[in-house]
Amino acid sequence: MPDNRLIQMNQWLDSLKSRWGLQPASLAPASADASFRRYFRISSSHPQYPSLIVMDAPPDKETVLPFIQVANLMKEAGLHVPLVLEKDEEKGFLLLSDLGNKTYLSILSPSNAKVLYRDASQALIQMQSASREGVLPPYDDATLQRELDLFDSWYLKRHLQYTLSDEESNQLHTIFQLIKENNLSQTQVYVHRDFHSRNLMHCSSNNPGVLDFQDALYGPITYDIVSLLRDAYIEWTEEEVLDFLIEYWEMARAAGLNVPPDFADFYRDFEWM
Repeated sequence: MPDNRLIQMNQWLDSLKSRWGLQPASLAPASADASFRRYFRISSSHPQYPSLIVMDAPPDKETVLPFIQVANLMKEAGLHVPLVLEKDEEKGFLLLSDLGNKTYLSILSPSNAKVLYRDASQALIQMQSASREGVLPPYDDATLQRELDLFDSWYLKRHLQYTLSDEESNQLHTIFQLIKENNLSQTQVYVHRDFHSRNLMHCSSNNPGVLDFQDALYGPITYDIVSLLRDAYIEWTEEEVLDFLIEYWEMARAAGLNVPPDFADFYRDFEWM
């Protein structure tokens, strides 16, 4: 069965071929994420962009507009994000600059973690410092509740085939209320929502490159640093996590972000998140 999206993409790329020196025969899958989006890498004879990334986002499934909006916000904040070089919003195609294929996950080690996490913390603080209320959708009570509910519907029921008793459901509801109260009381900033080692690219300048930011919201300040240091794909000792977290907290305070002046209070919020 023909891939109609791929056919459409090639037709679109053909219209850009001369402008960007595209080499259609080189088109190859680059990555996919937990959505309907696909990414392809294509070689180019352009002097500034030897390779480029093509995003395919089927418009009947999702829109490219959030990606464009958040990319602009992050670029304005000084973060290293893909540049949107060409777009067809109606068809759901973007041509992006290529940040390479060296993820944090592929290179992180005990010997370089402190430097890499310092760079990531600096990028995160730049994004948070640029935050303005009303620009991104709020990470509000309803959104938090939908995500907390996945613990029951996906983890307990689907993976463990376990159904909570009424008493357990009530206890879980109380716990969720406490979590939400803490999260919503924290300083609210731009939240990437997937700020971890698979979405951070190691770059020779302005490290790291930041990817997969299109679902960003305005929410709790500890969310992204938890994503980074409690990463599902790499594990550190509690002592190492504390070391990285203290450095982030010190940098955030120096940058004027409204984090608790006592690290113990900040760490409590980190743990609640």
